[in-house]
Amino acid sequence: MGATTWNAAAPSLNSAGLRKDIKLVDTTLRDGEQTAGVVFANAEKFRIAKILDEIGVHQIEAGIPVMGGDEREAIKSIVNAGLNASIMGWNRAVIADIDASIECGVDAVAISISTSDIHIQYKLKADRQWVLDSMVRATEYAKKHGLYVSVNAEDASRSDMEFLIKFATEAKNAGADRLRYCDTVGVMDPFTIYERIKTIIDTVGIDVEMHTHNDFGMATANALAGLRAGAGYVGVTVNGLGERAGNAALEEVVMALKHLHGIDLGIKTERFRELSEYVARASARELPAWKPIVGSNMFAHEAGIHADGVLKHTSTYEVFAPEEVGLQRQIVIGKHSGTRAIIAKFKEYGITLDNKEANEILARVRAAAVNLKRCLFDKELVYIYDDYVREKNRTQA
Repeated sequence: MGATTWNAAAPSLNSAGLRKDIKLVDTTLRDGEQTAGVVFANAEKFRIAKILDEIGVHQIEAGIPVMGGDEREAIKSIVNAGLNASIMGWNRAVIADIDASIECGVDAVAISISTSDIHIQYKLKADRQWVLDSMVRATEYAKKHGLYVSVNAEDASRSDMEFLIKFATEAKNAGADRLRYCDTVGVMDPFTIYERIKTIIDTVGIDVEMHTHNDFGMATANALAGLRAGAGYVGVTVNGLGERAGNAALEEVVMALKHLHGIDLGIKTERFRELSEYVARASARELPAWKPIVGSNMFAHEAGIHADGVLKHTSTYEVFAPEEVGLQRQIVIGKHSGTRAIIAKFKEYGITLDNKEANEILARVRAAAVNLKRCLFDKELVYIYDDYVREKNRTQA
């Protein structure tokens, strides 16, 4: 797609003040693969990119071209796949990096350099002017080669705000299409990040992409706060993969925008579970049952009042339908189940129980669940029922 056509002079807003033209920038193949110990095979990177494109992701950060070798070949294969998504390469503010991206054929580049004094002093061993000069030189070079440019302010959240404004202004003047605000070590909270992003947009007038990390468990919340402040782009990864505690999760951001803020990005969310499972296997990282949006427990109900409510009307304990993200509803039978769940479960087996029978079987179910320290399988429930019927017949004989 033509990435340079994304910018809008006066974006349309919804009633909550969020832009209706928000774009997803998926960095599973770059920041996601930077998760300690994670390596994607080239075929896996290609397949992940294909699925991301098929579900409607707007831009895919495919990797780091200057790494060469397999990384470069994987990026080239993605570029040559004829995808609808814009394909971005990640770069330092170094001309050789930009050349490597150009050689791969990407249509967009991320040019990343630190803006916090702690990074400038201890990592770069340079000064603020060197940072500005390096960023401007790399940005101008990329724009001369017709690339869409995202200038990444690494560790923006720990940067002096006055310097960050100057950095964003010079990036815009050099031709940058947007600023990536990086909460690199995840130290922001939604209230602070809202004020910071609003200040940058109001002062500089540059498009902003949110890139948030999850060190304090607020990556998704911070991303949404930045979008509410006027950012038009949001960086995400499948399952929230990424450095340390990870990034804002694709599935969480998309569904929160849709159901909490009324912004439908047109993403085929019914493939989320499929995508999450594939990335979990490819990354050798467990997909927890309790994972928001795509975890198997999202629509599993055991507690008596919950199961009773869902059986009466699903909206009592479900915000959206499980099919919307590729899952199915489960009524789990265990220690906390109630009689209504027991009656409904045995009805699935073609067995009709009255309230007295259900209560008597429920007592046995709870005792078994405590002994086993888990919920019960269907066969175990049938065994309990068979034992109950035999004992009942023996008593009546």
